[in-house]
Amino acid sequence: MVGSQNLLICTACGTQFDVPFSQPLKACRICDDPRQFVPAQGQTWTSLSHLRSTHTNTFTPFSTSSKLWSINTEPKVAIGQRCILIQTPSGNVLWDCITLLNDATVERIKSMGGLKAIVISHPHYYTTHLDWAEAFGCPVYLAKEDVGWCCREDRDRRRKLIEGTHGSLEEVVVEGVVVAKPGGHFPGSLVLCWERRLFIADTMVTAPSAYYHIDRPEGTTSYAFMWSIPNMIPLPPSELIKMWRVLETLDFESTHAAFVGTDIYDKDLKGRVLESMKIQARNEGYAEHEILKQKLPE
Repeated sequence: MVGSQNLLICTACGTQFDVPFSQPLKACRICDDPRQFVPAQGQTWTSLSHLRSTHTNTFTPFSTSSKLWSINTEPKVAIGQRCILIQTPSGNVLWDCITLLNDATVERIKSMGGLKAIVISHPHYYTTHLDWAEAFGCPVYLAKEDVGWCCREDRDRRRKLIEGTHGSLEEVVVEGVVVAKPGGHFPGSLVLCWERRLFIADTMVTAPSAYYHIDRPEGTTSYAFMWSIPNMIPLPPSELIKMWRVLETLDFESTHAAFVGTDIYDKDLKGRVLESMKIQARNEGYAEHEILKQKLPE
């Protein structure tokens, strides 16, 4: 695993560039986008070679399923998201991606059956996805709308673009795993649905008030829908209704967000998603909007 170990990696977002570490760029184009940010200390860089000497990946099984594993890097790297290994009868899928890939991680995943596909929710988590795809000999699925944010050339043609307009559904190579495109955070922001579990990354942001759901007062939200999460810029109702048209077609009773521990279980969860959209729209000053008229599918 030496081919890309000395390529430039942004320490703020974890994105890898086709540029040697010895020739750092002035700026990271991902962090310069208004959805992200450059840290107060300024732009800094690292490489896989350095990360492999200082960091490790941890595998944590889900308490509710022996077929789901959170993989995250310690100490924290960049945004600090997890990726999730989904073990299905038709092959394993990796939902989202993290920057650190080392021999121990490759060996561990191969011992669990390898990967048949990688699906990445949005550009903030593209990280070192070409290294992951090469290591496991599998395709990596990205939304066609967002592929312009890729920062490395795909010489081996590992990327598979999920086509279709905002709201399309696509069946991934692995039977039973459906990828949907609600958009919002990015035009092609994705979610993944498997066995009534919805993997949401940052497409929907799990609110602190989501975790306790007994005797919830009226107006208590569960999710936020954000154009920029760190810069706290919400999406307008015109985007919320587009997202709802996709999410209402999916059957789910749990959501699993970008960080370890952000898992919500509730058989009425779809209703809480719609409720949260309405709360956001009203508190943005909209007394009348199509999203406020929506009801759960019968």
